[in-house]
Amino acid sequence: MAEIITMPRLSDTMTEGVVATWLKKVGDTIKEGDILAEIETDKATMEFESFHSGTLLHIGIQEGQSAPVDSLLAIIGKDGEDISGLLVGGSAPKIEESKSETPKTEETKPQVATAIPAGVIVVTMPRLSDTMTEGTVATWLKKIGDAVKEGDILAEIETDKATMEFESFNAGTLLYIGIQEGQSAPVDSVLAIIGPAGTDVSGIAENYTKGGSDTPKTEKVEATKETQPESKQETETTTNGGRIFASPLARQIAKDKGINLSQVKGSGENGRIVKNDVENFTASATPVTPASTTETVTSSTQPAVQPFVPAGESFSEEVKNSQMRKTIARRLSESKFTAPHYYLTIEVAMDEAMKSRATINSIPDTKVSFNDMVVKACAMALKKHPRVNSQWNEEATVINYHVNIGVAVAVEDGLVVPVLKFTDQMSLTQIGLAVKDLAGRAKNKKLQPAEMEGSTFTVSNLGMFGITEFTSIINQPNSAILSVGAIIEKPVVKDGQIVVGNTMKVTLACDHRTVDGATGAQFLQTLRTYLENPVTMLA
Repeated sequence: MAEIITMPRLSDTMTEGVVATWLKKVGDTIKEGDILAEIETDKATMEFESFHSGTLLHIGIQEGQSAPVDSLLAIIGKDGEDISGLLVGGSAPKIEESKSETPKTEETKPQVATAIPAGVIVVTMPRLSDTMTEGTVATWLKKIGDAVKEGDILAEIETDKATMEFESFNAGTLLYIGIQEGQSAPVDSVLAIIGPAGTDVSGIAENYTKGGSDTPKTEKVEATKETQPESKQETETTTNGGRIFASPLARQIAKDKGINLSQVKGSGENGRIVKNDVENFTASATPVTPASTTETVTSSTQPAVQPFVPAGESFSEEVKNSQMRKTIARRLSESKFTAPHYYLTIEVAMDEAMKSRATINSIPDTKVSFNDMVVKACAMALKKHPRVNSQWNEEATVINYHVNIGVAVAVEDGLVVPVLKFTDQMSLTQIGLAVKDLAGRAKNKKLQPAEMEGSTFTVSNLGMFGITEFTSIINQPNSAILSVGAIIEKPVVKDGQIVVGNTMKVTLACDHRTVDGATGAQFLQTLRTYLENPVTMLA
């Protein structure tokens, strides 16, 4: 008899899982102990083995898709065994009841999955980060009627943290697009339908709809077909502000080299510009400046020329909030309104730090910033004051004895916090290289979600903008965040004499539920010792 395999609970806090990779496909023979798939939990990606033998008859959750614990993951049984009853879940009577009881309708909607024609795959909005609740389709790289191969890039999806390429795990023809470019939709909404050419999928699209537009889906399909040629023409337009299809890496390389993407011919799908196209590009006679390249890249988010506003006239415009901006607003509001913040400020003498940095940077191929020194000092201070390296929950305070420092990075749409894992075990030069790499990829929206998870403490530095002192909102679930100001030259008293010195103010924002005032003050004293005497960080 066939066995139903459900999404396992692989950690104590896991409520849903993502299938990272299927290691078996439908029709494969399964032995007890075989690894079926790699499941991504809220903590790690783990191998999931089968406790049954037989043939893999059905896969319920596709690669890249998420589902709650206990959802149908797979069915294993005898080769050729009829599993239609298991797919329906024995809920046929409920469908009949739903005709007379309206509240039952929503419960039975998912059961229409059994009516999907053979070979048709419903692709839903993926959950591409741990905090993602909805996504925006930045660009469609395929249009209705296009042939899709496994591994082809379907679209670029904007999450709350980055814009990421979303590839197809199935082959077929793109039959339906459920979310248009620039539109947002919750995770698990119908993104597209792939299947054999000519298949009627209008009923499938309707049955899988979970909220959204009241417009019938059949009309949306027709509208999509009508507008696709227009969209294609837009991607071919390069000099008048139209969109250019290019991978994020190709855009960054073009920006670094000062290449105007409108002059590059793409060799990828539908003329998409990829890395090799930019690297092999030979400039034309027309000079291209880096400024024009920047203008091309950012044209979709802000006008190249500010609108003219006559004197004495009012003018305003609405800028659609990105997923990143919405998430920043939600999470910081939750932090500010739930965690009782208080602030501690100290002034640090930076003369010795400046001398030490100059000495370190005199070594060939070595570049360390003051921010790197602050991060290193914080990591060492947190090892001595683990209470600051904690997080609050209603049942207990979690004190972390590992140090993962998040470094706040300003990007075009807001703020992201890439994380340096086990920062206390890194040298200054390793911190410097890691921060440079993470910050660069953050600004180009190339960070992976895993690189922005797991922080235990955060550093935010506005000193490079000339800000001498400021306070930050705690990046929960952290209990504290350090705000770093600019180094300024001013008169100071040293050994009873007024001399010129260099000082820097830092402010520690603490969650009073976990960090008492004295604890925060002791942490800052230790931090000051490390920064004022950098040689102590080598001990």
